[in-house]
Amino acid sequence: MVSPGWADLDRGLFSISVAAELAGLHPQTLRIYEREGLLDPARSAGGTRRYSRRDIDRLQEICALTADGLNLAGIRRVLQLQEQTRQLQAELARLRELAGEQHSARQARQPRPRTDSGG
Repeated sequence: MVSPGWADLDRGLFSISVAAELAGLHPQTLRIYEREGLLDPARSAGGTRRYSRRDIDRLQEICALTADGLNLAGIRRVLQLQEQTRQLQAELARLRELAGEQHSARQARQPRPRTDSGG
């Protein structure tokens, strides 16, 4: 059975050393990424960084962008644009669903054509 905490992609589960190892980076690099605004790990009650599975995915994406030659400012912009795209796609899906509901409601209100048997 999978622990409920593991299923939550945003729950801070990993210490900085574990997160760095999972991403193939040095812990200091994670601190730099945080300082540059590329990453925002959760904090424990004692202030310790706790990285989520989503943070690890983001670190891997940052590594890929770095390997492609982007600097931190370029990576920050790419990540911002990706987030904006996700938000716009969610909004578009919501509007399409609403339009579909409105179309169905209009169809239900329209009178059905009569068929006279004229007998």
